[in-house]
Amino acid sequence: MLQLSPEEWTAVALSIRVAGWATLLSLPLGIATALLLARRRFWGRELLNGLVHLPLILPPVVTGYMLLLLFGRRGPIGSLLEETFGIVLAFRWTGAVLACAIMAFPLMVRAIRLAVEAVDPKLEQAAGTLGANRLWTFATITLPLILPGVIAGAILAFAKAMGEFGATITFVSSIPGETQTIPSAIYALIQVPGGESGALRLTAVSIAVAMAALLASEAVARLVARRIADR
Repeated sequence: MLQLSPEEWTAVALSIRVAGWATLLSLPLGIATALLLARRRFWGRELLNGLVHLPLILPPVVTGYMLLLLFGRRGPIGSLLEETFGIVLAFRWTGAVLACAIMAFPLMVRAIRLAVEAVDPKLEQAAGTLGANRLWTFATITLPLILPGVIAGAILAFAKAMGEFGATITFVSSIPGETQTIPSAIYALIQVPGGESGALRLTAVSIAVAMAALLASEAVARLVARRIADR
């Protein structure tokens, strides 16, 4: 069994905390964006699609630097948040949540969008003809059918957030106990003599958490799909 040091346990706990919040906070927006891209035709749709997937193409360091320019204490959004609500994101674990959510968002949206596009729109139209409003139709027809995709998207986003490095270290640095997640802790350990063993331990933990998340997503998605088929 791995014997992690207190500092390594802190990095693991912080990574799970950051990835969990990044996934939960971005999930509603991810579902809404996927529905919009899959079901609506409007001016600027391709532009929105490009913006959603932009973090996949840009170097993560560029994304982190853009976040620093916008959400740093001297940035237009960051200064407004600090002056109005007392919220500081740069060099805080909450900033790591923001960076991880943005980097993982494209994977989440893509998985959910594929699930939405697989749903026959006639089922939703039939519910509408029976008097159901859009919200009720979504809750009773659309959401149950796309639930495997939602789960898959959430797990993919969680795994991506757990492994995010470039954007987070640029935006929030690598402060032990505050913003040092597993990837940044591994990077710090391999820079010092004798740190290889700690880096290997954290690498093993990272692989184990990622595999557990993927296996859990597959199991839950199969269970949900089986229950839908039995209805």
